[in-house]
Amino acid sequence: MEKKLNYRIRNWSDYNKALEQRGSITLWFWDETIKGWRENKSTGKKGRPRIYSADAILC
Repeated sequence: MEKKLNYRIRNWSDYNKALEQRGSITLWFWDETIKGWRENKSTGKKGRPRIYSADAILC
């Protein structure tokens, strides 16, 4: 059976930065999507109006 290798962390600053970046995510949106992000029309009904458009929810 092969022995498991143990690694020692020598540069904790770089290690911590790598851990932070591991959970990072970058999202890209088209300009048209951002312009239509909010729902601008009023429904005329009681209650709180919708804030986001259907396109924003489907993203």
